[in-house]
Amino acid sequence: MSQEAGPPRGYSKDALEMLARSNVSIGDRIMVHTRDSEMSGTLMPRYESADKKHIVIKLDSGYNIGIKISKIESIYKAGLHPYNESSTKVPHIAVGGIKGSLEPKLEKLQRPSLVEEDNLSLPKIALISTGGTIASKIDYRTGGVKSSLSAVELYETVPELAEYARIEPEVLMNEYSENLNPHHWGLIARRIFEKLNSEEYRGVIISHGTDTMHYSASALSFALQNLPIPVVLVGAQRSSDRPSSDAALNLIGATLFAVKSNFTGVYVAMHAGTSDDIIACHIGTRVRKNHTSRRDAFESIDTKPVAIVKGKNVIVQDSWSGREETQKIPESDIKHSRFLIKPDFDSKAALLKFYPGFDPGLISYVVSSGHRAIVLEGTGLGHVSRDCFPEIRKAMDAGLLVFMTSQCIWGRTGMTVYDTGRDLLDIGVIPLYDMLPETALVKVMWVLANSTSLEVAKSLMQKNIAHEISPVSPII
Repeated sequence: MSQEAGPPRGYSKDALEMLARSNVSIGDRIMVHTRDSEMSGTLMPRYESADKKHIVIKLDSGYNIGIKISKIESIYKAGLHPYNESSTKVPHIAVGGIKGSLEPKLEKLQRPSLVEEDNLSLPKIALISTGGTIASKIDYRTGGVKSSLSAVELYETVPELAEYARIEPEVLMNEYSENLNPHHWGLIARRIFEKLNSEEYRGVIISHGTDTMHYSASALSFALQNLPIPVVLVGAQRSSDRPSSDAALNLIGATLFAVKSNFTGVYVAMHAGTSDDIIACHIGTRVRKNHTSRRDAFESIDTKPVAIVKGKNVIVQDSWSGREETQKIPESDIKHSRFLIKPDFDSKAALLKFYPGFDPGLISYVVSSGHRAIVLEGTGLGHVSRDCFPEIRKAMDAGLLVFMTSQCIWGRTGMTVYDTGRDLLDIGVIPLYDMLPETALVKVMWVLANSTSLEVAKSLMQKNIAHEISPVSPII
């Protein structure tokens, strides 16, 4: 944390001249006197397209404030603050769940390594970074967000993690989640398998972009069989250096769930509401991102979260019917002999959303492009128009598997209710009950890579492997 402060990047004209005259730089802790008040904080960089009439400082509360330069009477340096533009370590921010200044933590954060001095009596957690908003910060050139924080930097940004576990961080990749594909799912699964077969861990946390986190959670649910510990995917809707970030509380919640719960398997831990008070822990195959930007964007579908984390407490949801099947094995047997990996996926599967005016030629294109399976996202109980029937027959004659899900968020397919559904069943379309369309796509990719025949693939798709299918849809 000893790097020098940087030049006033993003400032120009009168603002730049004022800062230069006062001999202050980005990262300096400064006192600002205006005609009306006196303020202290850390001088922050600005993005290049910002207006030229304000400077921005970060207050001790963690919030940024703009001060109009025409009102400033004097600025002077009050001492250096351990933030500068070239460092991605930003300890002095009030991020989700951490109220007020983190100033008391600064001495601890300036150690060369947090890991070396960890309490050896605490459980060990592997923190694997894959990128995404949780591993991002503002690009002050453009004002946008870019992927740049590492797992180590996340750990140092949220020192509270050291109270609950020994965090062993590493960077596996640094990608926004829209860039991830089935190959990356396999890489993540293999790395988890390697770590669990080399050392003892109480849990694994995967930092991940939110846009496709539910796809990756489903993929790991199928690829990692009989997990002896929890694997928890965690992300953020707002980057880690924003005052309103949800990154810290999400990471703390994921850590507490991993070290205090009884569960094994794959989960997603994210905000349960818009306030910084509760984290919901969702089962990996039953969760979906339902909002573009809200903190509580992720919801469990047709079930409740398996647990919520409130404060330091992990509260198990009694209504979750699958919890008794995923109890954690004893610490003495953490390298469970039944744990195995099936990390291969075949991306030659397509998810087609039906809509009024849908062109049946899209089905024929999927067939001609070498795909092996189609997941239809039908209307209501699982319907598509009769115009699609001939192309569905051709697809099945060509050896493709065709499955039906519903584009409704809640509920399940019921293809025996109307004659359209019955006719699709007669053609050979296979209903997938209450499986989410995204989960169904991931599962069919996994099934195609791990089946010896079409019959085996059909059987696996209709078998509940990782809580992706419920015998009945509960009333939530």
